Amino acid sequence: MSVTLTVNGQRRSFDGDPRTPLIDLLRGPLHLTGAKDVCREGFCGACTVMIDGQPVPACLRPVGMLDGAEVTTVEGLSAPDALNPVQQAFIDHDVVQCGMCFPGMVVTLSDLLKANTTPSRAEVKAALTGNLCRCTGYERIIDAVLSLSTTEEPPQRPAHEHPV
Repeated sequence: MSVTLTVNGQRRSFDGDPRTPLIDLLRGPLHLTGAKDVCREGFCGACTVMIDGQPVPACLRPVGMLDGAEVTTVEGLSAPDALNPVQQAFIDHDVVQCGMCFPGMVVTLSDLLKANTTPSRAEVKAALTGNLCRCTGYERIIDAVLSLSTTEEPPQRPAHEHPV
């Protein structure tokens, strides 16, 4: 089956099995390795990309369903020689650990900030429900996102809770 889609602003064609997961097309022939192939069940969020403006796990979307679609990966969120604001905030707040989950988080949180430039702590937490991280606590991630907010909300942690 022949499928044409736009990936990070470039028209791309795929000729092959329509059941091929988008993650395989991205990481294979297109050499876009930002989205991580972790669970293949849509559970972890590491492969999250934007499809027609919506965050979607690329492992669950067959290429055959994407004819004419617009796909944006983490690589497409900024210029090749620049970092996305969420990526920079992760660095500034010392969030990054192993990095497997972060491409999906960057896509998801960039989408949140595009729709809502002043998310509350609860809204950031809600946005992260589809992205699992096994290495770090989520508090620094949330603090990093809130630092990008036009009206930053101070951290509201219980006195006994410490950032990881």
